[in-house]
Amino acid sequence: MTDVMSIDPRTGATVEVVAPETSTEQVDQLCRAALAAAPVLEAIGRAGRASLLRALADALQARRDDIVAVADRETALGSTRLNGELTRTCYQLELFGQVLDEGSYLEATIDHAGDTPMGPRPDLRRLLVPVGPVAVFGASNFPLAFSVPGGDTASALAAGCPVIVKAHGSHPATSQLTLEVMAAAAQAAGAPDGTLGIVHGQQAGADLVAHPAIRAVGFTGSVNGGRALLEIIERRPDPIPFYGELSSLNPVVVTPAAATERGEQIGRELVGSYTLGAGQFCTKPGLTFVPTGTDGDRVVDAMAEAIRGSSTQVLLNQGIAASYTRISDGLANAPGVKEIARGADAAASGFRAVPRLLATTGTELPAAVTEECFGPVSVVARYHAQDDLFAALHTLPSSLTATVLRGQQETQLPQAISRQLRGVAGRLVYDAYPTGVAVSWAQHHGGPWPSTNSQHTSVGSSAIRRFLRPVTWQGAPEEVLPEELTDGYRGIPRRIDGTLQLPH
Repeated sequence: MTDVMSIDPRTGATVEVVAPETSTEQVDQLCRAALAAAPVLEAIGRAGRASLLRALADALQARRDDIVAVADRETALGSTRLNGELTRTCYQLELFGQVLDEGSYLEATIDHAGDTPMGPRPDLRRLLVPVGPVAVFGASNFPLAFSVPGGDTASALAAGCPVIVKAHGSHPATSQLTLEVMAAAAQAAGAPDGTLGIVHGQQAGADLVAHPAIRAVGFTGSVNGGRALLEIIERRPDPIPFYGELSSLNPVVVTPAAATERGEQIGRELVGSYTLGAGQFCTKPGLTFVPTGTDGDRVVDAMAEAIRGSSTQVLLNQGIAASYTRISDGLANAPGVKEIARGADAAASGFRAVPRLLATTGTELPAAVTEECFGPVSVVARYHAQDDLFAALHTLPSSLTATVLRGQQETQLPQAISRQLRGVAGRLVYDAYPTGVAVSWAQHHGGPWPSTNSQHTSVGSSAIRRFLRPVTWQGAPEEVLPEELTDGYRGIPRRIDGTLQLPH
């Protein structure tokens, strides 16, 4: 059996053996345990699961120093970034505790028996219930917030679904440590055995998705990885939901007024955004439209200056480093594209990338520059007139985000750009930068394919909706109804005979 190695990306050296790859038999055992845990986890109710989530957050906080140290050694993301990520992760768990307390996510609906224009109606009561055990695939670039303790896990547990995580090979030791911390806290909080599990290895991930106990899959990764899992799901006798966050270009439009008012500032800030975390963010701005002329030149010149002052950055693993070199070189050599600045190419060990700035025109806009390149590279597309800009925007693939940088008091052009971009993005950003995804009730972290393939994703309170399904009880005696559907219950918002009624 192959061992799972933890590698230091700063040096490329293997540091430790984390675990053997999980066998098919072990995957089966974990899935059976999760299936047995599912009805118990549902039965502890919203209050029990809210307490569980808060206990998990407390446990992770208590091991903060250990977790951050291991994560930094495995990812080279730095303690400042990772401390912030852990804080975000714990807050995310606590937010879903609030979602459970509030209860509207259940969509509790009651239509009492009565006469209608269609004739007599029976008593009907509808509620969302957990789908069952969920498989979660950890992301390479977020060892905490989108991995073992991340949004997929938090929202699935909140829904009442046990979770088995496929650990990412970029940070297996971090994944194993956080799973052990969380599993101990879950047991202490009274959660059933099988509530949380972990597998290592590519074959184990495939076995997990194919297992009949698994009822949904949450995935953050490449389009190719997502397609491979979809193929496994399609071969199942009972295909299940797949929720993938896959690829994103995240275009930015700088209006002429914005370039005039603050061109140098925008240029510096754009570079800060696309080189943040070595450009390994799904929300990294990969393509920026900048007007031609002197004001636009100031934006691009500031970007070029910032890039020339940068140096090599550490990437998460050897595969990402090799892919970055291949794709960014291909972009730089594409017809109509030129490299206008690059960082210092200092010789160093480990998995490294040289930051780059490329340029093209909005009228040419080669197809290659509309594809995601993971790492610290971005393309500037210069546009002459609004017609050129809108023609270029029409060719873009869908993304998680689209950004408009406006002038003060500017309205007409930003409105028109927003109408164009709304069709290809899940989040519209104004006068800020797309890197960074706040955890909140109103957040959405998705978009049309290929950015995601679902209406709800792993960030924001609506993430819970992915792991629930509706059930209607018709003519049911009160003793078989969930508490939230009984006549005397007043603890959550409910729609009764068409009228929304708030708790009291």
